[in-house]
Amino acid sequence: MAYNDRFIRACQGREVDRLPVWYMRQAGRYDPEYRKIKENYSLLEICQQPELAAEVTLMPVRKLGVDAAILYSDIMNPVASIGIDFDIVKNIGPVIHNPIRNAEDINRLKPIDVEKDLSHILETIAILDRELDVPLITFAGAPFTIASYLIEGRPSKSYIRTKSMMYSEPQLWHSLMDKLGDMVITYLRAHVKSGGKAFQLFDSWVGALAPRDFEKFVLPTITRIFTELQDLDVPKIYFPGVSSGELLPKLTGLQADVIGIDWRVSIEEGRLRTGGKFAIQGNLDPYILTAPMDIIKQHAKDIIDEGIKQPGFVFNLGHGLFPEASLEKLRELTEYVHHYSAEAIARQGSLQK
Repeated sequence: MAYNDRFIRACQGREVDRLPVWYMRQAGRYDPEYRKIKENYSLLEICQQPELAAEVTLMPVRKLGVDAAILYSDIMNPVASIGIDFDIVKNIGPVIHNPIRNAEDINRLKPIDVEKDLSHILETIAILDRELDVPLITFAGAPFTIASYLIEGRPSKSYIRTKSMMYSEPQLWHSLMDKLGDMVITYLRAHVKSGGKAFQLFDSWVGALAPRDFEKFVLPTITRIFTELQDLDVPKIYFPGVSSGELLPKLTGLQADVIGIDWRVSIEEGRLRTGGKFAIQGNLDPYILTAPMDIIKQHAKDIIDEGIKQPGFVFNLGHGLFPEASLEKLRELTEYVHHYSAEAIARQGSLQK
């Protein structure tokens, strides 16, 4: 089968014959086959078995017909290598057994050793590089989002400890950002060396910050990550997570290729706020997938119609898939995006001639 590079071309702002589609958390709990695997293995146990992790990564490509695979992994995986002891606890998320609370805790963090401690992830990437006929997206958690888990000790809605360190001990905060930035850079570089064809930096919770605080306490590290990885010839995506629309104007200096947006900002507005400098990825509200199929298609059509006005658009959700999502609806949505966008792009091209 021929290699499908529509996702790469769209990320580069080049023309495509139809929109590429992939879904955040597309390898996950909405799939009954995956749920059966999870009856025997935890998320971290799957990640530690390259053949199994590769198979889980491949499942949505085969079942949904998406245009890119996303590595089956977790944003917390690399922190084990720098000295963080954690578990992924059912119905809670990451729980940190040695949270970061002071300078001593930060000083004890060691540099990441990807080849020694995370070789199973690199092996998974290498397997997928051989087997996929679509690009493999790898990913890392961005420093603010990772720091929020490390400092709070578990998921938080208020981020009170995180913000307390940020505001009250800014030197300590920047020291932690520097260490996590180094971790991300080394980790993603190893991914690309092993066969990753694109990467996404997930900053899932940074929308909790005001724009001025994002600019002061987070953006310098994000900027450094993309600058130091600029030599890698792969698409680079920054997803600033949910409720991050007010942060978008701060991103115009990033050396990224794609900005992911959530459903609170339209595609047109996302392009406007980011200065037209990036391809845009998004932004269907995942919970629209609970609606009848004709409603889902209408929302998708509106997004497609906006997306194809300019080159450089990747159809995705505005956040990750949830366990109750329907495999059948996702398959039908993917087919619809492909079919309708192909017709709309062809019609738009004929009108421009």
